[in-house]
Amino acid sequence: MKLRHQVPSTLRNDITRSGAVLFGPLHREIDRLFEDFSQGIASQQKMMHLLPNIDVAENNKEIDISVEMPGLERSDVDISLEDNVLTIRGEKKMETHRDDKNVYVSERAYGTFLRTIELPAGVDSSKVNATMSDGVLKITILKPANVEAKKIEVKEGKNGKPSTRAQ
Repeated sequence: MKLRHQVPSTLRNDITRSGAVLFGPLHREIDRLFEDFSQGIASQQKMMHLLPNIDVAENNKEIDISVEMPGLERSDVDISLEDNVLTIRGEKKMETHRDDKNVYVSERAYGTFLRTIELPAGVDSSKVNATMSDGVLKITILKPANVEAKKIEVKEGKNGKPSTRAQ
């Protein structure tokens, strides 16, 4: 037997009414928080869908970067190199829909995107080559000449203690 059936109906109605008064606003606030949270996740998923996928590989002489950009033209992409950071910017523009068609489903993402890739120190921007074909952007970057680390000898100071005075 359920506990609810053990409580007299008049008392049960009072409990239900007072519960609605006490917990109704809390219930609505929790619903609103979950709705805001789910909308935020949907927005992040849409943004992640817009970011192009990349592959980065290297050998002794160069770094090769491939970026998937289906539906984009060369004019939609901007590449820059500053402080050893390669930046790829672009915009996927929404196609114009004709007035005689009703759109029932639209899952494609549109808008601007930005990808940055940190490169080794000393990369020369004049040694970067970029081509785009069949929706794939290919960037080839010549690696800088290896810079040997300079070994610095620690000298003994006066009285056998290391010198702390600047020279």
